[in-house]
Amino acid sequence: MPTKTITLEIDAYEKLRAAKRGGESFTEVVRRAVIPESAPTGSSLRDYFRKGGGRVSDEYLDTVERAAANDPIPDDPWD
Repeated sequence: MPTKTITLEIDAYEKLRAAKRGGESFTEVVRRAVIPESAPTGSSLRDYFRKGGGRVSDEYLDTVERAAANDPIPDDPWD
C-alpha cells in the first residue's frame, strides 16, 4: 500500500504517540480516531446532555437554561 510522509509538531506527535495501544501503528491510531465533520455548537452540546451524555441530570440542565435566560446580554461584552 502506498504511504505518505507527514510532519507534526512535537506536541501533536506526543499526543498521537500517547494514543497508541500495544503494538498499534500510527496508521491504526489515525484510522481509529473520530474526527467530527463540523465544530460542535452549544445546541448540539445541550442535545448531547439531554440524551444522557455526560450523565448530567435534567434538573441541572433546566437550572442552567433558566439561569441563561435571565442573564442579560452586556452592552460591551469585553467590559
